[in-house]
This record gives sequence, C-alpha cells and structure tokens, in this order.
Amino acid sequence: MSEKLWGGRFNGDANDLFLRLGASINVDIKMANEDIEGSIAHATMLSHVGIITEAEKDQIVNGLKEIKEEFNEGKLHFTYQNEDIHMNVETVLTEKIGAVAGKLHTARSRNDQVALDFHLYLKKRLPQILELIRSFQSELVNLADENLETIMPGYTHLQHAQPISFAHYLMAYYEMLDRDYDRFEFNQKHTNMSPIGAAALAGTTFPIDPHFTANELGLDAPYNNSIDAVSDRDFAIEFLSNASILMMHLSRLCEEICLWSSYEFKYVELSDAFSTGSSIMPQKKNPDMCELIRGKTGVVYGHLNALLATMKSLPLAYNKDLQEDKAGVFDTVENIEPILQLMTEMIATMQVNKDRMLQAVEKDFSNATELADYLSAKGLPFRQAHRIAGELVAKCINENCYLQDLSLEQLHNYSDLFEEDIYEDLKPHVAIQRRKSYGSTGFNEVHKQIEKAKEKLKGEMNHEE
Repeated sequence: MSEKLWGGRFNGDANDLFLRLGASINVDIKMANEDIEGSIAHATMLSHVGIITEAEKDQIVNGLKEIKEEFNEGKLHFTYQNEDIHMNVETVLTEKIGAVAGKLHTARSRNDQVALDFHLYLKKRLPQILELIRSFQSELVNLADENLETIMPGYTHLQHAQPISFAHYLMAYYEMLDRDYDRFEFNQKHTNMSPIGAAALAGTTFPIDPHFTANELGLDAPYNNSIDAVSDRDFAIEFLSNASILMMHLSRLCEEICLWSSYEFKYVELSDAFSTGSSIMPQKKNPDMCELIRGKTGVVYGHLNALLATMKSLPLAYNKDLQEDKAGVFDTVENIEPILQLMTEMIATMQVNKDRMLQAVEKDFSNATELADYLSAKGLPFRQAHRIAGELVAKCINENCYLQDLSLEQLHNYSDLFEEDIYEDLKPHVAIQRRKSYGSTGFNEVHKQIEKAKEKLKGEMNHEE
C-alpha cells in the first residue's frame, strides 16, 4: 500500500523513476522557510476561527518553529519520496507531534500552499533587489559627480558622433536603472497577494478568514477569485521580465566596459579584483566579469521565455506543468543579486583615463556638428550648413588634418560667414558647455541631473530612517 499523504485512493506504489522525476524537493527546498511561515499563519487562522483548538494550534506552531530552526541549522534531510517541500515538512511535523499535524492541512491544498510559498519567496527578495539597484545608482552618481567635465566621444553606430560629458553617459545608465527600480517596485503589488484559502481551486466549506492569514503574513489581500489564485504566475513572469530588462541594461554597460578597457580604447581600466589573466599570455588583463554578465543575460532571458512557454497553453486551474515555474526564478534571483553587488563595486574601483578620452575627441571630427550649427546660427539654412561641414570633413580627411587645423582663408573658400570665433566653437569643452537644452550633455544640465538624483536618493534614505 502507498504511504503517501495522498495515497488513500491508490492500491500500489508509484514507479520510483516516476517519483524521482516528479519530485520537486531539490528545487522548492529553497522555499522551506516560506512554507513553514505560511503554515504557521494558516494554523493561527484555523485557531482564530475555531476550526482547531488553541492547544492544537500551539502544538502545530511550536513543531513548525522547531522544524524551521533545525532546517536552518542544516539538521534536516528531506527526501524525494515525499515529493515536495510541503509534504516533507508535514511528514517531519507528524513525526514530532503526531496525528494532530494532519489538522494543519484543513481548508488548504498543495495548490494554494505552493502558490503562497512562491509569493512569500519573491516578497522577501524584491526589497533586497530594490536596495541593490539604488546602491548601484548611487555609485553611478558618485562617479558622474567626479567626472562632470571629463570629455569623451559620444557614439552612434559605434562611430564618433559628438563630444559629451562622461558624467552624462553615466547618468543615462542611472535613468535606465531608475526605470528598472520602478518596475520591480510595481512588481510588489502583484507579489503581495495571498492565494491561501483558494484550496485546490474552488475554495473551501470551512469558515476560514483569508484576510486574517494575509495580514499575518504581511500580504496586502487575498485573491478575489480562487481559480485565479492557484493558477496565477503573472507575478513571477513580471519578475523575470523586469529582471531581463535589468540584465539587458547591465549587459550594455558591460559591453562598453569591455570595449573601453581594450588596448584600442584605453578609456577605463578595471581593478585587478574584477579582472583575470591568461594561462599562456602574461600581458592579458581580461574583463571576465563583464563578459560573464553578458552571458548571464541570455540565461535570464531563457528563464522568462521558458515560463511564458510553460504558461501559454495551460487550462485552468492547477497543472503539474507549474512545477517548472520556480527554478528559473530562483536562479535569476541568485544571479542578479550578486551581479548588482559586483557591478557596484566594479564601477566604484574602475579607473577613468580622462586624458585618453579627451584625446579621442581632439583628434576626430565629432565637432563637425558645431561647425554646421555655427553657420546655421549665422542665418544659413541648416541643410546647406550641413553640406558645407561635410565637404570640409572630406577635405580634412584627404589632407590628413582636422577642422580646427584649417585656416580662416581655407574656410572662406566654402563660406564667408566664418569668423575667428569658429575656432572657439570647435573646442570640445566649448561644444559641450554651449548645450543648454533640458537633459542635454551641457555641463550645467548634467550638474542639474546629478543634483536631482542625489536629492532623490538622499530623500529615500531619510524616509527609510
């Protein structure tokens, strides 16, 4: 006879290979604390409404607390024969307190129990991720503040475009991360919902109080619909989507750090703590961490696609397919938390080669737009000014010189509007300083962006205190 907690209807034991493949304990063991916390809240509710006695509740709760302590001390061994974290915990609880442990499962199913565990797991991790994003943003702002007048080439199509402040570049990533923060913060709204009380899918005949349970667990409210409660994984998909966008942003930054730390660029140099060498080439200093983060980005994308594919054809309500919903989320959490920490420390210790960046814009044609704008400001239609600037660039390329090297006489061959002040406008520092439009790379504008970010971050810290 089967000794499964669900085995009453069965006359024989399940195939062992089937049990091994069907067991989820190797994955959902990561929710052991959440499972126990959910069970404590459920037992408390059962006592609150009179379904079990106060004494029975105390027995169950004390037994669960003991199990939690033993688990966190590494003293418990769970088995695949008990399939999942829920049945493993209940089995151990039964061994500890006897048959009264069976009353814990009154008015609930593993369907709403696992959904609750999953909600609680993410509920705990989202604030940690939000804090790590803010820490990384703070480091970006600090580095931007130190490099307000550090000049570098801005790029489009990976070609020199216009001179920009390095701080302006860094603040672009600050803004991306700010949107990431907003997305994860909103994710909490759907994560902080309680599915417990939905039971298998239809609710229960017992006089439970799901609002009481939700309150015990610090969740906002129970689901309005019991079918939705056990079948919903939107909150997990939202999380993986948000994580994918975050990783995309980090991967873009890592790609540029890989380029900029190369011999050809030499814009930045990573600390030895975040670099590796070669087993054969002694001179190598590789940005392995940046490369690994690029690779991890694909892994997170894969987890999102996997869960979307799992969910796309599932009929309501619970199906065994949903056992595959957690591993990708767990792996994503376990990746993005250390990645955010490492990125923060890597940026904090990165050396910025200001002279090399400046040299890159002094020996290029990123000031060609300044020349076109100069003529346009003097009344020449911009399209004509653009053509003249392009012709002058072509001339310089043929003569192996730069726009600022041309004499006023040479410039007059293309337009009489040129005067001596053109040479001032062609300087990278002046080109940046003259930009005054909102959100632009002008030093004053970038300073405003930095101060606004500082105030926001400082205000949040004061609010938390």
